[in-house]
Amino acid sequence: MSHIVQLDPRSPDSQTLRRAAACLQEGKTVAFPTETFYALGVSAYHEPALQKVFAIKGRMFDKPLPLIIHGESMLEEITVHIPECARSLMRAFWPGALTLVFKASAKIPSLLTASTGTVAVRDSSHPLARQLVMDARLPVTATSANVSGGSSCSSAGEVEHQLGDRVDMIIDGGPTPGGLPSTIVDLTVSPPRIVREGSVSSELLQPYLR
Repeated sequence: MSHIVQLDPRSPDSQTLRRAAACLQEGKTVAFPTETFYALGVSAYHEPALQKVFAIKGRMFDKPLPLIIHGESMLEEITVHIPECARSLMRAFWPGALTLVFKASAKIPSLLTASTGTVAVRDSSHPLARQLVMDARLPVTATSANVSGGSSCSSAGEVEHQLGDRVDMIIDGGPTPGGLPSTIVDLTVSPPRIVREGSVSSELLQPYLR
């Protein structure tokens, strides 16, 4: 059985969150709730841990892994350039379910980017995800915590059912909203392009993409 820990998003136990953050720093896997679904997290800088994610999910290596960050300083570490339109989008929609695609810095392993040279990033609005990344002090993968081809999980129980003891820790923060996944906007092309429409509608985004 995976190690499942229960946390109240409104008043989480700080010691438990720090323990989860330490797991990430050590190259272990942690499933956690976000503003959409549960995510499977490892350190973006730990290649053996990234390999675990692909193995756990049965994910093809040609599919990049998205990241959750906290704050612009962390974003600057993992990207080559932050265009002005990105800053406008960040001010309007972060934290939240908008994933932005940037050119990746040399710090990001090619395994994570699937050798595309780009990295998909968002700043989560879920309090547990935010605090976990803050405590870990590093970007964390945010691919959905399910087997590839399986349904996205909106509860810790669903994560346990799909992934079982292959995950080192599951943070049970209660049900997540589910519904649509994050919207993805590619900022490496001009004009920026909506790759996937999700929780943030194209109508809301259009004024920022011209």
